[in-house]
Amino acid sequence: MAIFEHSLLVLCLVPLVLGSPYHPPTCYTKVLTMAKELTQQAAELKTDPETSHCMAHIPDLYIDIHNECVMSKMRTYISLVEGLRERRCSYTREVRKLGVTVRQLYIFMSQKCHGDLVFTINDCAALER
Repeated sequence: MAIFEHSLLVLCLVPLVLGSPYHPPTCYTKVLTMAKELTQQAAELKTDPETSHCMAHIPDLYIDIHNECVMSKMRTYISLVEGLRERRCSYTREVRKLGVTVRQLYIFMSQKCHGDLVFTINDCAALER
């Protein structure tokens, strides 16, 4: 009898799950997710023994997509990462990936999502945490 009840439950739930609409990520959610991942990735690179020596002089990266100053902060960060002179660090796959991904987020925010994003804060000091 228990098998019958479980089967009936599954048969009732499957149409509900399959019938729910799929909502693709919006520009806002994609940018928000990328910003969180990049903030975490940059923090990990600063503590990683392989990259900490060359990432020490680069400021912490905190991306708040609601802050108007984030665009200039990302431009500065991109130039710092791309300008690393130490060969061992600049050719590290993770550091290159970080620079490329920050550039992608910058392009995405400035060109693809330009009308979808609203900057609610203009506090550059808040990005320096």
